[in-house]
Amino acid sequence: MTAIFITATGTDIGKTFVTAGLIRHFRAAGARVHALKPVATGFDPASAFSSDPGELLAALGRPVNTREIESISPWRFTAPLSPDMAAQKESRAIDFDKLVEFCRQQIERSAGTLLIEGIGGVMVPLDSNRTVLDWMAALKIPVLLVTGSYLGTLSHTLTALDVLRRRDLALKALVVNATPGATVSLSDTVATLRRFAGAVPIAALPRNGAGHELLFSEIARLL
Repeated sequence: MTAIFITATGTDIGKTFVTAGLIRHFRAAGARVHALKPVATGFDPASAFSSDPGELLAALGRPVNTREIESISPWRFTAPLSPDMAAQKESRAIDFDKLVEFCRQQIERSAGTLLIEGIGGVMVPLDSNRTVLDWMAALKIPVLLVTGSYLGTLSHTLTALDVLRRRDLALKALVVNATPGATVSLSDTVATLRRFAGAVPIAALPRNGAGHELLFSEIARLL
């Protein structure tokens, strides 16, 4: 069994797009795959199909209903905020230990590849003093980092790479997902990141979808 944590440099970067793409690749190849989105904010039950958990379930070929969503995403909040803020709005809190234990149990039970999609960026707060980085460090599983091609991504991405290395997390690959309306080209962004990212493999995902199946196949081989 292979477990991978999929994180990003920020929110709305494309974690779910990448996770769903990898799920479809593994299924098309006849490989066993499972996915989790343990924490979700901005969740509206009336729009479950278009939610992050809903998209992952659809990619897995599973029904999008309350029971299935609960099984892969136990911590769901209505407000489109960081998890700590969204939980506070509902007079709730994320129990960090229970979150980590939930993931560990799923890792132990899963066969094939397990993709655990985080929330927001690497340093997004989960509670009063823990972040997504602490979550990844507690699980100690390899990481796939997703970033964009927007102006400013170089600093955000290199900062994320630095903190992942400082916590001794194994970074499998960096995926640069083209940002709509970006003023910087995807190729220039990737070329610059390659100069600074050392030996980290980098994959670029263009917006037009050309060659996505092949690209997801290449990303999957890195995992």
